[in-house]
Amino acid sequence: MILRFAAFLLLLYALGFVVFAVTLPQPLGDVETDAVVVPTGGSGRIARGLEVVRAGKARQMFVSGVDPEVRPQEFADQFEVSGREMDCCVTLGFLAVDTRSNAGEVAQWVAENDIGSLRLVTTDWHMRRASGEIRGAIPESVVIYEDATPSSPDLQQLFLEYNKLLASSVSQGMPA
Repeated sequence: MILRFAAFLLLLYALGFVVFAVTLPQPLGDVETDAVVVPTGGSGRIARGLEVVRAGKARQMFVSGVDPEVRPQEFADQFEVSGREMDCCVTLGFLAVDTRSNAGEVAQWVAENDIGSLRLVTTDWHMRRASGEIRGAIPESVVIYEDATPSSPDLQQLFLEYNKLLASSVSQGMPA
């Protein structure tokens, strides 16, 4: 009986992984939001966030998890952001070090800036966990639109992220 149950759990786990791996989130279409939120860490994320702001699909962008040693001017130079754009439209967050702390940093920024809707830009394989963590940290009234940047993750990266997603889901379901 226990062996069958263990086999069933293993099968469920394996099927969950397959579904996770073959149904990665996709880029978002033409949707307007109050803001774009970009956790650092993957290529193409910041460029996509800037593209959305420059297209007028969001009025501001928050970049969470910027290394504290990075100066705003260095960021602006690296991503070709003008001084005017930095002043009006880009805020850098220096407190987060991982996905969970990104969620806390985003929640604080959302509250301080009266954000009603946001576009979350992150890598396709990271989207489900990042979105779940942020949803758990911000008010339910804030609408999150997922805008995944396509990538080519290897099997090991997908496996690691799937397990992190499961762990995150379990910990979010537990009372604090």
